[in-house]
Amino acid sequence: MSNITVNDLYTLSETKAEPLLESVTYPWEALPKIKEFILELGKTLSSDEYEKRGEDVWIHKTAKVFDSAYIAGPTIIGANTEVRQCAFIRGSALVGENCVVGNSTELKNVILFNNVQVPHYNYVGDSVLGYKSHMGAGSITSNVKSDKALVVVHNEGENIETGLKKFGAMLGDNVEVGCNSVLNPGTVIGKESNVYPTSCVRGVIPERSIHKNNGEVVKKR
Repeated sequence: MSNITVNDLYTLSETKAEPLLESVTYPWEALPKIKEFILELGKTLSSDEYEKRGEDVWIHKTAKVFDSAYIAGPTIIGANTEVRQCAFIRGSALVGENCVVGNSTELKNVILFNNVQVPHYNYVGDSVLGYKSHMGAGSITSNVKSDKALVVVHNEGENIETGLKKFGAMLGDNVEVGCNSVLNPGTVIGKESNVYPTSCVRGVIPERSIHKNNGEVVKKR
């Protein structure tokens, strides 16, 4: 379906992962490639701009990282990004510029475009978050099905086999996710859409839509 491709969801100029995402059709196809991409990209980063801390961790010199944050490699943290107290970055994380990774937020195998905010108690795993997307306090991506089956994307009656056991959520540009919401495995949210607080979301939410907490989806006016 054409409404959930990389080009439909993202402004690629707003991430250093642009070459990786340009090489795939659907954004989840990039998930198994994030680790190697970061390792190769890290080797090209200027030592005038980035400080290498530990093994395969590159942090921009303008980024603010609190002492209590844990960052495993391979990880890249972009310019003017803030990684707050007790953040837990488990590796394979490409975090853009002007982002907020909040207190007790956990990241694993993710691409965060520029200006993404995951500021309070979020879990984001095996996911791609587009430019200026925001996850409210306590909202999480659930990245493994309870029966451990491979994830399928359900889109307008079509079932797209991903071949992936771990797949959280693909958030387009300017998506707003309300507090304490759960994005189930294989969720894709189109650009400029909103999710009500305490929602349980699955499947594809079209761009410029509102997902209400009873599962109803309406177009924005």
